[in-house]
Amino acid sequence: MKLLIVEDEPNVVSVLKRGLSNEGFELSIAPDGFIALEMVGAHSFALIILDIMLPGINGLDLCKQIKKNYPQTPIIMLTALGSTENIVTGLDNGADDYLVKPFKIAELSARIRTLLRRYAGFQQADEIITIGDLQINISGKTVTRADQEITLTATEYRLLQFFARNKNKTLSRIDILENVWDIDFNMGTNVVDVYVNYLRKKIDKGFSTNLIHTVVGLGYLLKEKSM
Repeated sequence: MKLLIVEDEPNVVSVLKRGLSNEGFELSIAPDGFIALEMVGAHSFALIILDIMLPGINGLDLCKQIKKNYPQTPIIMLTALGSTENIVTGLDNGADDYLVKPFKIAELSARIRTLLRRYAGFQQADEIITIGDLQINISGKTVTRADQEITLTATEYRLLQFFARNKNKTLSRIDILENVWDIDFNMGTNVVDVYVNYLRKKIDKGFSTNLIHTVVGLGYLLKEKSM
């Protein structure tokens, strides 16, 4: 399983090489954004581990470019910037997961394997989930409401899909973290609430019926009828 590490700090590279090689991964290293782009274009990688603070092209721009051309390649951002704002920015630029330095190899390895399992299951039949006038095409990853196309980021789409597959069921913030982001973020962050608000503005705003509901003290749910 071949991974690309985009990191310019030798000490971090050394830790990653030693730890992930012991986990059975084959590793390639890119010390800056330009070299990373060349390597992604020339080779097939199962997953990319990407720092934000990079010479050449910063990690956010690099992530966006890679996802535009290779949307089926999962990306984990590895960075010292760990605020909710930083996490949301990274996810909005296409990252699938976000791990804050300092980190443990065991946790990184678990996140890698979880993402690889998720992407391995992406090839599905043309499944369409319908909730009222909302339609989600699972294979095409398209969303419409009342025949209006709705553009979502990758994280917003995963969140909506999780809601849709559990429609009429109240989902706690922990449920959402574990299934949309796979492994818990720092529970002191409000990433779930931020993304639910993002989704509401796109799914509910301007329509007569709200589909995303807050269950006070418990979490959120997606259902057709108002509460």
